[in-house]
Amino acid sequence: MFKKILIANRGEIALRVIRTAREMGIKTVVVYSTADEKSLPVLLADESVCVGPPASNQSYLNIPNILSAALMTGAEAIHPGYGFMAENPEFARMCREHGIIFIGPTPENMDDLGSKANGRAVATAAKVPVVPGTGVLDTVEDALAAAKQIGYPVLLKASAGGGGRGQKIIHTQEELAKGFAQAQEEAKLYFSDPALIMEKFLTEFRHVEVQVMGDGKGKVIHIGERDCSIQRRNQKLIEEAPSTLPESLRQEILSAGVRLASSINYTGAGTLEFILDRDGNYYFMEMNTRIQVEHCVSEMISQLDLVRMQIEIAAGEGLKIDQEDVVLRGHAIECRINAEDPDKDFRPSAGKIDDIHFAGGPGVRVDTHTYSGYSIPPNYDSLIGKLIVWHEDRDKAIHRMKRALEETVIQGPKTTIPLYVKIMDNPFYKRGAVMTNFLKTRMETVEK
Repeated sequence: MFKKILIANRGEIALRVIRTAREMGIKTVVVYSTADEKSLPVLLADESVCVGPPASNQSYLNIPNILSAALMTGAEAIHPGYGFMAENPEFARMCREHGIIFIGPTPENMDDLGSKANGRAVATAAKVPVVPGTGVLDTVEDALAAAKQIGYPVLLKASAGGGGRGQKIIHTQEELAKGFAQAQEEAKLYFSDPALIMEKFLTEFRHVEVQVMGDGKGKVIHIGERDCSIQRRNQKLIEEAPSTLPESLRQEILSAGVRLASSINYTGAGTLEFILDRDGNYYFMEMNTRIQVEHCVSEMISQLDLVRMQIEIAAGEGLKIDQEDVVLRGHAIECRINAEDPDKDFRPSAGKIDDIHFAGGPGVRVDTHTYSGYSIPPNYDSLIGKLIVWHEDRDKAIHRMKRALEETVIQGPKTTIPLYVKIMDNPFYKRGAVMTNFLKTRMETVEK
């Protein structure tokens, strides 16, 4: 087992890794930008190294500085968390070249699944359904021909994209002719890669994902699925496990996820994302080759520590459990508490937290890096923390989440808490009638 690991991330995920590492007897080093020098991960890690100013490209995306920090402190491995360098195959390769273990999938795994175009090809080879669409489109003429065959509306997507960025809905030939070059520029801006693919745009669908863990030798297990349908601007707000899908469909999707990950000898934690239409057809969308923000709900229903499993696999100890050892019990819900104003189109609300009190009690978990007096930097995402609850069934979990939300007090920035309280009371949500357009079609319907 490792004696010391470096965490190349910030916020709640950095603290999450520190806590598991400490329980495993592993020393931790956390890197930070000058904007994060007073954050809890910096205060609680065994060592901390400043790697640059607030701008991400000068700090958390600064590969030379991060690798230098690892070598300088004697860290044997790097945990990338999520975001930043977590899905960068070149970073993983450079870790390998410098004799540092990357706690995550292999660069080859990321090459296979890191782009949406490659992911579609891998899924097709594994006999996993994909949305009607294309590989990389080289020219606007190729795009126009593909759209004519697929049928409008279509979705232009950055092949290297993630987090809902680099997507453009196209309704007409004229829109496509005008928007193709612009979409390429946006893809290049966001992901340093102008490559685009096209898919049939489904106007209404559910977003369900499968949590897997692989040993890199062909053994892959799933740790259930999560429903992540409640979103704003393609960004998740509420996640729950398990989903409310019929059992036969649920098992089919779980099997598809394991089959796809097994086909490339996947290593470590990964999430396969699927969309489901109203007719119950499911399609593979992409794979996130990292730990997810919402991994907590899978931990709550399985009582497994996914970060520990990541570290054990990276240290060469493999998967210590088989599929039959994974026992999923009860229901878990997670609300992402963001410093945003839902009444003003989720405008960020960075700044000082004057006072903060999170809920507690049975079946309540809070993952946060904030505290009273902490100032939320404007340079990164708006996540204050994650409120997660567990109960024996979904109805009781919803009641518990509402109680926990109402008990949570955050003074200073506007937050998403009032919106989540309304959602917990929403009749569509209560019966599991959730789609990715839920906020527009289900909340507005009730409030009118």
